[in-house]
Amino acid sequence: MNSPSPVDDDRGCLRLVFAVPLFLLTVIAACFCWAALTIRPSGPWDDDAYAAIVLACVLTIGAAGAAAVLWVLPPVRRVMRWWCTGPALLLAVVASVRWWMGG
Repeated sequence: MNSPSPVDDDRGCLRLVFAVPLFLLTVIAACFCWAALTIRPSGPWDDDAYAAIVLACVLTIGAAGAAAVLWVLPPVRRVMRWWCTGPALLLAVVASVRWWMGG
């Protein structure tokens, strides 16, 4: 008899379990990235707005980094594909460019 291994039986459930924190970290990164992109300083004297942009960029990069670290864990890598971290990493790149261009 050719019965599926226990690892194959749990992959669907494990994908769901690991996808939830990965999705939440991506949503958090998206919210902070959106904030970084929409904050507009009133002028060169508006230090609070510039500080808010930098903070939003740092938090975006931190959330995306946490998503990448989560994916690097061997149990997660076994069931999740590499492209699952793509949106979070893209948000980190956008936040990095925003920070570099005018944060």
